[in-house]
Amino acid sequence: MAPGGSFCEKAVESHPSVPDTSTSPTKSESNTTTKKSAVNVLGKCGIRSNNGVYELFGCSICANLIYPPIHQCPNGHTLCSNCKNRVLNCCPTCRHDLGNIRCLALEKVAESLEFPCRYQNLGCLDIFPYYGKLKHEQNCKFRPYNCPYAGSECSVTGDIPTLVAHLKDDHMVDMHDGSFYASMTYGYCVVIKHYGLKDHMVDMHDGCTFNHRYVKSNPHEVENATWMLTVFNCFGRKFCLHFEAFHLGKAPVYMAFLRFMGDDNEAKRFNYSLEVGANRRKLIWQGIPRSIRDSHRKVRDSLDGLVIQRNLALYFSGCDRRELKLRITGHIWKEE
Repeated sequence: MAPGGSFCEKAVESHPSVPDTSTSPTKSESNTTTKKSAVNVLGKCGIRSNNGVYELFGCSICANLIYPPIHQCPNGHTLCSNCKNRVLNCCPTCRHDLGNIRCLALEKVAESLEFPCRYQNLGCLDIFPYYGKLKHEQNCKFRPYNCPYAGSECSVTGDIPTLVAHLKDDHMVDMHDGSFYASMTYGYCVVIKHYGLKDHMVDMHDGCTFNHRYVKSNPHEVENATWMLTVFNCFGRKFCLHFEAFHLGKAPVYMAFLRFMGDDNEAKRFNYSLEVGANRRKLIWQGIPRSIRDSHRKVRDSLDGLVIQRNLALYFSGCDRRELKLRITGHIWKEE
């Protein structure tokens, strides 16, 4: 037993390190720099390298790269800060109390090393200094996107083709409750039904113009409700049109906005307009689609779109004010 240490009453399961499957370097390969040898250090299941020093930076529990502060038990077993909180101060390797010991030597060694991006399996081939790697990964263009579907907290991530296939396969729900529907005209007439507050349908459309008609039978009950998501294939890119009802403070409002399935720098190359009106009056919104890197809720809460107060929405719907009938037209174009 190490001085000052005590055994934990219950062992915490430790994750075995990933075996080193690399072969010994040839004579010509032995002259490669440390920077090049860092490539393929991080695998999906943990840390691998021709140089065993990199294996020191893999957390024994989650197998992720350890960032300072690096903690260790009295016997020198290291783990990351997140896992230290999870194991209730008990070392998962030797079961001694962890205490608050920092592994300063390992933190110092980290300053001289470089690691590949965690998204190298998705196409990023760059390597970075230890302390710059995390910052890069937060903005890496190869990092996966979150599913843009707003009907529930969908946890699926992936590249754009993967998410488009996911939207088609997993969010084409057929559970109509009669509450809403939207009809769209793209040179011909199609009626698409809305599928409840929790289960929504995704409509796929080719083209850069659209004409949506949103209907709700009882507009005086404004919940946090989301209508069917529409995905547009335009200029070889994908765009998502959202429309929903929610309360802005105590005021019930409706909002329509567009999101771009790609990064923000590419989203800025496009513009879009939305128009709603009736009785010789209309509202027009023109803006830049937000990237799906920004969450649906973030865009909605920033009010970056066409916002319609309920009274005005009902005025656009007709004189009886008994049913919401909003016709929203839109157009997407590209900046030259």
